[in-house]
Amino acid sequence: MIDLHTHTLFSDGELIPSELVRRAEVVGLRAIAIADHADMSTFEWVVPRIIRACQENNAHRGIHCVPGIELTHVPPALMARYVAECRALGARVVVVHGESPVEPVEPGTNRAAIEAGADILSHPGLIREEDARRAAENGVHLEITARKGHSLANGHVAIMARRTGAPLVLNTDAHAPGDLIPEPFARIVAQGAGLTDEEYAALRKNMARLAGLEEVTP
Repeated sequence: MIDLHTHTLFSDGELIPSELVRRAEVVGLRAIAIADHADMSTFEWVVPRIIRACQENNAHRGIHCVPGIELTHVPPALMARYVAECRALGARVVVVHGESPVEPVEPGTNRAAIEAGADILSHPGLIREEDARRAAENGVHLEITARKGHSLANGHVAIMARRTGAPLVLNTDAHAPGDLIPEPFARIVAQGAGLTDEEYAALRKNMARLAGLEEVTP
Protein backbone atom coordinates (compact mmCIF):
# COMPACT_ATOMS: atom_id res chain seq x y z
CA MET A 1 0.00 0.00 0.00
CA ILE A 2 1.16 3.48 -0.94
CA ASP A 3 -0.70 6.51 0.41
CA LEU A 4 -0.06 9.85 -1.27
CA HIS A 5 -2.45 12.05 0.72
CA THR A 6 -2.03 12.37 4.50
CA HIS A 7 -1.99 15.20 7.04
CA THR A 8 -0.02 16.11 10.17
CA LEU A 9 -0.03 18.84 12.80
CA PHE A 10 1.37 21.12 10.11
CA SER A 11 -2.30 21.50 9.08
CA ASP A 12 -5.31 19.74 10.60
CA GLY A 13 -3.88 16.26 11.31
CA GLU A 14 -3.43 14.83 14.79
CA LEU A 15 0.18 13.61 14.61
CA ILE A 16 3.63 15.06 14.13
CA PRO A 17 5.27 13.81 10.90
CA SER A 18 7.56 11.23 12.51
CA GLU A 19 4.72 9.53 14.37
CA LEU A 20 2.56 9.47 11.26
CA VAL A 21 5.41 7.90 9.27
CA ARG A 22 6.12 5.33 12.00
CA ARG A 23 2.45 4.36 12.29
CA ALA A 24 2.23 4.01 8.52
CA GLU A 25 5.30 1.77 8.59
CA VAL A 26 3.68 -0.47 11.21
CA VAL A 27 0.46 -0.68 9.16
CA GLY A 28 2.58 -2.00 6.30
CA LEU A 29 2.77 0.93 3.91
CA ARG A 30 5.70 1.02 1.46
CA ALA A 31 5.48 4.77 0.98
CA ILE A 32 3.58 7.74 2.34
CA ALA A 33 3.29 11.31 1.12
CA ILE A 34 2.74 14.04 3.67
CA ALA A 35 0.47 16.51 1.88
CA ASP A 36 -0.67 19.02 4.46
CA HIS A 37 -3.28 21.62 3.64
CA ALA A 38 -1.91 25.00 2.59
CA ASP A 39 -2.96 28.13 0.80
CA MET A 40 -1.22 31.25 -0.46
CA SER A 41 -0.27 32.30 3.08
CA THR A 42 1.16 29.04 4.44
CA PHE A 43 2.75 26.99 1.65
CA GLU A 44 6.18 28.62 2.09
CA TRP A 45 6.18 27.59 5.75
CA VAL A 46 4.75 24.09 5.31
CA VAL A 47 6.66 22.68 2.34
CA PRO A 48 10.21 23.05 3.74
CA ARG A 49 9.20 21.43 7.02
CA ILE A 50 7.63 18.47 5.26
CA ILE A 51 10.77 18.10 3.14
CA ARG A 52 12.98 18.02 6.25
CA ALA A 53 10.69 15.51 8.00
CA CYS A 54 10.78 13.21 4.97
CA GLN A 55 14.55 13.46 4.56
CA GLU A 56 15.22 12.51 8.18
CA ASN A 57 12.69 9.68 8.25
CA ASN A 58 13.95 8.28 4.96
CA ALA A 59 17.43 8.07 6.43
CA HIS A 60 16.30 5.96 9.38
CA ARG A 61 13.11 4.04 8.50
CA GLY A 62 12.06 1.30 6.13
CA ILE A 63 9.21 3.30 4.61
CA HIS A 64 9.66 5.92 1.90
CA CYS A 65 8.35 9.40 2.78
CA VAL A 66 7.45 11.76 -0.05
CA PRO A 67 7.15 15.53 0.54
CA GLY A 68 3.88 16.89 -0.80
CA ILE A 69 1.31 19.59 -0.26
CA GLU A 70 -2.47 19.90 -0.66
CA LEU A 71 -3.50 23.30 -1.95
CA THR A 72 -6.85 23.88 -0.29
CA HIS A 73 -9.54 26.47 -1.08
CA VAL A 74 -7.10 28.38 -3.27
CA PRO A 75 -9.05 30.59 -5.70
CA PRO A 76 -9.10 28.95 -9.13
CA ALA A 77 -7.53 32.01 -10.75
CA LEU A 78 -4.44 31.56 -8.55
CA MET A 79 -4.10 27.80 -8.86
CA ALA A 80 -1.49 27.59 -11.62
CA ARG A 81 0.79 30.05 -9.82
CA TYR A 82 0.74 28.19 -6.53
CA VAL A 83 1.07 24.72 -8.03
CA ALA A 84 4.23 26.00 -9.72
CA GLU A 85 5.51 27.71 -6.56
CA CYS A 86 5.02 24.57 -4.44
CA ARG A 87 6.97 22.55 -7.00
CA ALA A 88 9.72 25.16 -7.01
CA LEU A 89 10.01 24.82 -3.22
CA GLY A 90 10.52 21.07 -3.58
CA ALA A 91 7.09 19.47 -3.17
CA ARG A 92 7.32 16.12 -5.00
CA VAL A 93 3.55 15.50 -5.05
CA VAL A 94 1.21 18.46 -5.48
CA VAL A 95 -2.35 17.65 -4.49
CA VAL A 96 -5.27 20.02 -4.98
CA HIS A 97 -8.35 19.82 -2.76
CA GLY A 98 -11.09 19.04 -5.24
CA GLU A 99 -14.80 19.84 -5.33
CA SER A 100 -15.86 17.34 -2.67
CA PRO A 101 -19.61 16.95 -2.15
CA VAL A 102 -19.20 17.71 1.57
CA GLU A 103 -17.24 20.99 1.44
CA PRO A 104 -17.96 24.41 -0.10
CA VAL A 105 -15.08 24.29 -2.57
CA GLU A 106 -15.34 27.03 -5.18
CA PRO A 107 -16.73 25.80 -8.51
CA GLY A 108 -14.01 25.72 -11.12
CA THR A 109 -11.40 24.37 -8.71
CA ASN A 110 -11.34 20.97 -10.41
CA ARG A 111 -10.68 22.48 -13.82
CA ALA A 112 -8.10 24.94 -12.46
CA ALA A 113 -6.15 22.11 -10.80
CA ILE A 114 -6.22 20.08 -14.00
CA GLU A 115 -5.11 22.98 -16.16
CA ALA A 116 -2.34 23.76 -13.64
CA GLY A 117 -1.02 20.21 -14.00
CA ALA A 118 -1.34 19.17 -10.36
CA ASP A 119 -0.27 15.59 -9.69
CA ILE A 120 -3.46 14.60 -7.89
CA LEU A 121 -6.94 16.10 -7.82
CA SER A 122 -8.20 14.83 -4.49
CA HIS A 123 -11.82 13.77 -3.95
CA PRO A 124 -13.07 15.62 -7.07
CA GLY A 125 -16.75 14.96 -6.31
CA LEU A 126 -19.14 14.97 -9.23
CA ILE A 127 -16.41 15.87 -11.69
CA ARG A 128 -17.65 16.69 -15.16
CA GLU A 129 -16.75 14.39 -18.02
CA GLU A 130 -15.05 17.21 -19.93
CA ASP A 131 -12.82 17.89 -16.92
CA ALA A 132 -12.00 14.21 -16.50
CA ARG A 133 -11.11 14.08 -20.19
CA ARG A 134 -8.80 17.06 -19.72
CA ALA A 135 -7.24 15.31 -16.70
CA ALA A 136 -6.46 12.36 -18.96
CA GLU A 137 -4.78 14.67 -21.46
CA ASN A 138 -2.73 16.43 -18.75
CA GLY A 139 -1.82 13.31 -16.77
CA VAL A 140 -3.60 14.57 -13.65
CA HIS A 141 -4.60 11.72 -11.34
CA LEU A 142 -8.15 11.59 -9.97
CA GLU A 143 -8.46 10.31 -6.43
CA ILE A 144 -10.52 7.45 -5.07
CA THR A 145 -10.62 8.18 -1.35
CA ALA A 146 -11.14 6.21 1.83
CA ARG A 147 -12.12 9.43 3.65
CA LYS A 148 -15.64 9.51 5.09
CA GLY A 149 -17.86 12.00 3.29
CA HIS A 150 -15.44 12.67 0.46
CA SER A 151 -15.87 9.04 -0.59
CA LEU A 152 -19.55 9.55 -1.46
CA ALA A 153 -18.60 10.33 -5.06
CA ASN A 154 -16.04 7.51 -5.53
CA GLY A 155 -18.32 5.59 -7.87
CA HIS A 156 -18.84 8.62 -10.09
CA VAL A 157 -15.11 9.35 -10.18
CA ALA A 158 -14.41 5.75 -11.20
CA ILE A 159 -16.98 5.94 -14.00
CA MET A 160 -15.55 9.22 -15.31
CA ALA A 161 -12.02 7.80 -15.23
CA ARG A 162 -13.09 4.67 -17.10
CA ARG A 163 -14.96 6.72 -19.68
CA THR A 164 -12.13 9.18 -20.35
CA GLY A 165 -8.93 7.32 -19.52
CA ALA A 166 -8.02 9.64 -16.66
CA PRO A 167 -5.47 7.99 -14.34
CA LEU A 168 -6.55 7.07 -10.80
CA VAL A 169 -4.94 6.87 -7.38
CA LEU A 170 -6.36 5.66 -4.07
CA ASN A 171 -5.54 7.52 -0.85
CA THR A 172 -6.81 7.78 2.70
CA ASP A 173 -6.67 11.56 3.28
CA ALA A 174 -5.58 10.45 6.75
CA HIS A 175 -5.88 12.96 9.59
CA ALA A 176 -5.66 10.51 12.51
CA PRO A 177 -3.93 7.18 13.27
CA GLY A 178 -7.08 5.18 12.63
CA ASP A 179 -7.40 6.60 9.13
CA LEU A 180 -4.38 4.68 7.82
CA ILE A 181 -5.34 1.45 6.07
CA PRO A 182 -3.50 -1.72 4.99
CA GLU A 183 -3.50 -3.08 1.46
CA PRO A 184 -6.47 -5.48 1.88
CA PHE A 185 -8.74 -2.64 2.98
CA ALA A 186 -7.53 -0.42 0.14
CA ARG A 187 -8.60 -3.16 -2.24
CA ILE A 188 -12.07 -3.15 -0.64
CA VAL A 189 -12.33 0.62 -1.12
CA ALA A 190 -11.44 0.15 -4.79
CA GLN A 191 -13.99 -2.62 -5.21
CA GLY A 192 -16.62 -0.48 -3.52
CA ALA A 193 -15.93 2.24 -6.08
CA GLY A 194 -16.56 -0.33 -8.82
CA LEU A 195 -12.98 -0.80 -9.98
CA THR A 196 -12.00 -4.05 -11.65
CA ASP A 197 -8.88 -5.98 -10.66
CA GLU A 198 -7.16 -4.66 -13.77
CA GLU A 199 -8.08 -1.06 -12.95
CA TYR A 200 -6.86 -1.50 -9.40
CA ALA A 201 -3.54 -2.89 -10.66
CA ALA A 202 -3.16 0.14 -12.95
CA LEU A 203 -3.97 2.43 -10.03
CA ARG A 204 -1.23 0.82 -7.94
CA LYS A 205 1.28 1.41 -10.72
CA ASN A 206 0.26 5.07 -10.89
CA MET A 207 0.86 5.46 -7.17
CA ALA A 208 4.23 3.73 -7.25
CA ARG A 209 5.35 5.95 -10.10
CA LEU A 210 4.30 9.12 -8.27
CA ALA A 211 6.12 7.90 -5.15
CA GLY A 212 9.25 7.14 -7.19
CA LEU A 213 9.11 3.40 -6.47
CA GLU A 214 8.93 0.20 -8.46
CA GLU A 215 5.55 -1.48 -8.23
CA VAL A 216 5.40 -5.07 -7.01
CA THR A 217 2.61 -7.62 -6.91
CA PRO A 218 1.45 -8.25 -3.32
